Amino acid sequence: MSRDDGSTNKMTDAHDYMVAALDRVAKGEIAEGEILLNRALSLDSANPAVLTGLAVLRRAQGRMRDAVLACDAAIRAMPSYADAWLERGAILAAGGSNQAARSSFQTAADLAPAMAPAHAGLAALAAREGDARAARFHAKAALQLDSANTVALSALAAAELHEGNPAAALEILVPLGTSLSEPSLDRILVRSLLGDSLAKIGSHSQAFEAYTASKADFAAINSSAASGQLSHREFVEAIQAGFEAIPSDAWTAPSRRQPDTAPPRHVFLIGYPRSGTTLLENVLASLPGVAALEERPTLGDADRTYLMGDRSQVIAGLQAFSRLGSKGIEDLRAAYWNKVFASGVPAQTECFVDMDPLKGTRLPLIARLFPDARLIIMRRDPRDVIWSCFRTNFSMSSGTLEYTSLDRAARHYVAMMQLTLAALDRLPLAVLEVHYHNLVRDFDPTTRAICEHLGLHWSPDLRNFDQTAAKRGVATASAAQVRKGLYDGTEQWRPYAAHFEPLMPILAPWIERFGYQI
Repeated sequence: MSRDDGSTNKMTDAHDYMVAALDRVAKGEIAEGEILLNRALSLDSANPAVLTGLAVLRRAQGRMRDAVLACDAAIRAMPSYADAWLERGAILAAGGSNQAARSSFQTAADLAPAMAPAHAGLAALAAREGDARAARFHAKAALQLDSANTVALSALAAAELHEGNPAAALEILVPLGTSLSEPSLDRILVRSLLGDSLAKIGSHSQAFEAYTASKADFAAINSSAASGQLSHREFVEAIQAGFEAIPSDAWTAPSRRQPDTAPPRHVFLIGYPRSGTTLLENVLASLPGVAALEERPTLGDADRTYLMGDRSQVIAGLQAFSRLGSKGIEDLRAAYWNKVFASGVPAQTECFVDMDPLKGTRLPLIARLFPDARLIIMRRDPRDVIWSCFRTNFSMSSGTLEYTSLDRAARHYVAMMQLTLAALDRLPLAVLEVHYHNLVRDFDPTTRAICEHLGLHWSPDLRNFDQTAAKRGVATASAAQVRKGLYDGTEQWRPYAAHFEPLMPILAPWIERFGYQI
């Protein structure tokens, strides 16, 4: 039976439709895949294989929560169905939930010891976290079952890189890259690691080509999932337009009352991806009584009500939010804290740190919902930030599509900085700006100033942030760096300076504003 063209007269049951749907999804034909998958569900909605296929589709659409729910339904239908546990691990890993992903991959491996992708998933997580020993162990287990497993081979290459052996990594990656002829998640990873390896040996021109190719694959696979929606840059620009059309006094909180369970100290740690927010989050989480969450949609209820839709809907939503009375504000605060505590933050926390570099887009919401919160904004040389976003292999989101070229990343960065500056000028916010280079070069004085701003007692425990990161687990792309300890990543853009020349007209004002040299 042919399953390549999705022709309904060649399919007889739910499994046939599901297989055809996944073939379409693999080709990037998401809409066609959904039609076929819905047909499969109509024939057998409790089939664990079909539900797992639905999870694959939802992951391809970037609907991670719905993808996990589909896996959970498959597991309820058949708890021993290893494929559902495997897909659940892949979804959670893509969303940055490393510990939960590890548990799912391990369950899949326990249920089906010969399932190479489960071992490879464990290897990839270990490699992401900079644990070369564990990456090697799990990769070898996967490769004993499937000697050509791309994820396992990539994890071995990453382990070589972490141990300072880029030449050995290249021996794995070069033939692996030539064997992958079509855009895929595997090829994105391989090309990204190839760029890292070439950069380590000083072949910067070739490294740039590898990163560019990786981002081209990322765009080819993921752009359709965002079709018909605002790009993240357009979303940022819509928020700024709506915000600036509203009088400044509208952002005064109509009520300051927080739920009784809210911690006495509340911090938003923002900036821009790759600016050092993960580092500082783990520094602060090293203090007794401080709990932190990284990049969670804690404002999801407010987002869904007021920041959804096209440009005009976002602008209208902000206007509606600015008119919200005490009861509506207090309901949104309660929803926020419920989400925070449901994420595992202890109810008796002395200080809660909400780390999300792109929550600068939510400053108008934060000003009204949390007037007593403290803000920290991480600053770093814009060129380092943009370069790091471009070279990093992120999971799919509307924001990460902005990093598929240096030009696009630079324009997104400028939009974020313009919105942040407008918010700081007009909103009653208690803000401290922290420069990455000061944090890594003058750690104690910088962290003392941060603690003073937050009303926390400074402690030498802050220096143990690498141990904190290892204990807590880090889900962001900075996991491996943070677990290394204090690491100065300044001026990584410099070998690629020629590629920044066309961007200098828009970046120069921000480079100068933040005190960096042109």
